[in-house]
Amino acid sequence: MACRIQIAQLNPLVGDVVGNATRIIEWSARACASGADLVVFPELALTGYPPEDLLLRPEFMQRVETALARIRAEVAGITLVLGYPLRAVGGLFNVAGVLRDGQVIAEYAKQHLPNYSVFDEKRYFQAGATPRVFTHCGLRFGLSVCEDIWHDGPTRQAAEAGAQILINLNASPFHAGKRTEREALVSRRARDHGLM
Repeated sequence: MACRIQIAQLNPLVGDVVGNATRIIEWSARACASGADLVVFPELALTGYPPEDLLLRPEFMQRVETALARIRAEVAGITLVLGYPLRAVGGLFNVAGVLRDGQVIAEYAKQHLPNYSVFDEKRYFQAGATPRVFTHCGLRFGLSVCEDIWHDGPTRQAAEAGAQILINLNASPFHAGKRTEREALVSRRARDHGLM
């Protein structure tokens, strides 16, 4: 079975949860109208990246929960893979969530939290430890988030859990030559673990 995937290369505004949710809903409607089965959004697309100390404010996290409920209620006919912060048992996590038919069907917590250069994720997030695989269009998709792709473990875990295709959400800063570097890295991970 064919699966049409659309990549939403948004530039979310940090802290504008309501506006980012509106853009996610609008993009999802356009993707659905174009015949896509699945639309993939960036890491922390709902909050913008990096949200930093906003994550420490309870009212900010309440806005995130309200926005997720709105997205689940308003998006139909397409599956979303979306980045957002999630408060759960064990702390706050940087997750890739899969939303379909008003439900969150899978959530993957980022395992490798960068803490160098412009990154300060260990200050805010707890690291995940387990793979997450979901089925869509008869295919098994694994999830990872940004820095995870630079380490072999998360990709290996996804493959061992039955993934055929790996989706990696990303929101890292631009630098010259990054595209070539990333393509080589992702190709190597896929080849090493038999993934698409």
